[in-house]
Amino acid sequence: MHVGADYHAIAGGPGADITGRANLEFNLRHGVRHLTVHAPTNPGDGNWDLDRLRRMRDDCDRFGVTLEAIRMDSNYIRMPAGAARDRQIETIIDNIRKAASVGVGLITYHWTMIPIRRNRQLAGRGGALYQGFRLERDWRRLPAGEAGRVSSEEYWERIRYFLTRVVPAAAEYGVRLACHPYDPPGLPFGYQGVDNWDSPDIFAAIRSYEAIVDSPYNGFQLCLGTVAEGLRDPRRQSLPLVTYLARRGKIHQVHMRNIRGGLHDFVEVYPDEGELELFAIMRTLRDARYSGSILPDHMPRHPDDPGGLQAFAFGYGYLRALIEAVTAEGSRGASAAQSAGSRTRRI
Repeated sequence: MHVGADYHAIAGGPGADITGRANLEFNLRHGVRHLTVHAPTNPGDGNWDLDRLRRMRDDCDRFGVTLEAIRMDSNYIRMPAGAARDRQIETIIDNIRKAASVGVGLITYHWTMIPIRRNRQLAGRGGALYQGFRLERDWRRLPAGEAGRVSSEEYWERIRYFLTRVVPAAAEYGVRLACHPYDPPGLPFGYQGVDNWDSPDIFAAIRSYEAIVDSPYNGFQLCLGTVAEGLRDPRRQSLPLVTYLARRGKIHQVHMRNIRGGLHDFVEVYPDEGELELFAIMRTLRDARYSGSILPDHMPRHPDDPGGLQAFAFGYGYLRALIEAVTAEGSRGASAAQSAGSRTRRI
């Protein structure tokens, strides 16, 4: 396991390049050597700019940073069946080929049929601002999103079409695909016109999703905060889901953030103050021999920290300490077991 960074906080001021010197040095100062970038996409056609990808990889190489993953856009999921959707699938497959050609073995994606929902802001510790969501009593009156009315059957048809065509190509090129759950999960069917794929039961939805094409190349960018947002009792219910996916090797990247609250009513908080027992989750990942990135995500903001760099610096350090703690604990446990075995053999 290792700490990773992505596009949520980029050092260097407005418009800074994620693989520019300022951001890469910021990450290195905080012990981060693995990076996930947004795909550099040509306007209008969804094709990734291969020359730009190569420059990003070369930038990382010069600083000893691994360009580990690329985030794909979610335009496909809003497309109904037809020739345009077929062309988009072919573009996605070609983009997978481009990722492989620059040595990137992971593509993450996030099906956003409707925009991510937040509708309130609370004061947190030290004057920080916590973003949150509470299901509106009049949610049925909300206008439909860009995709219009999309039933559960239609949504799952689009997912099946994507997975059955794209996962075999990903396996051919050796690139794993990691799906991030919709945020927040568990929204009632028909919310802004959509029956979201991870509603009403996120655990059941994840099992259904990975079963469509049961392949090591079809996995998840497991956002622990998002998962918790879909659970009535996150402290008790989150660990079985993590254990299930970890043992099946279906966790390809982890967003390790925390919330206070749960289904239909939550706020995003710092990782050390929410519902989730992150140390127990980290032990589960260790025991399953998870070897990917752990990333801070959706950290609270403060007016003195408009770019979020202070918050993410805290997140990097916190996660690095968790990794070191469970690794040391595992090493001590292995040594103790080995010593006990030696004593037994002598007896």
